[in-house]
Amino acid sequence: MPKTFPFPQDLLDAQAALRETRAAYEEYAKTLPWSAEPMPGWESDKQLHSNYISAKPDSPGYTEEQAAEVARFRARLLELSIAVSTHLYWAALSGEDVVAARMALKHVHEPAEA
Repeated sequence: MPKTFPFPQDLLDAQAALRETRAAYEEYAKTLPWSAEPMPGWESDKQLHSNYISAKPDSPGYTEEQAAEVARFRARLLELSIAVSTHLYWAALSGEDVVAARMALKHVHEPAEA
């Protein structure tokens, strides 16, 4: 049975916000053009032993609003990452407990296995 850790609520909240913000950013990124800057499209040669041809359409680049939203997401992710990784809770641990606790924190939101 994995060891459990008494994480403080503010650390749990920061980790949850980090996870949620990362998921929201990944969903938002799916809606963006493939290039942040305007770029011409391209098509590669057919892959050996396959009919696959890699191609991208022209990219208009990000709009000012899209670039600002990406910057906002990245700034928030950095802020939350720093809050989680530098939390005072980690100073109370030592040795293998530090790694085990950091891994446990990443999975604390998952339902417990029966």
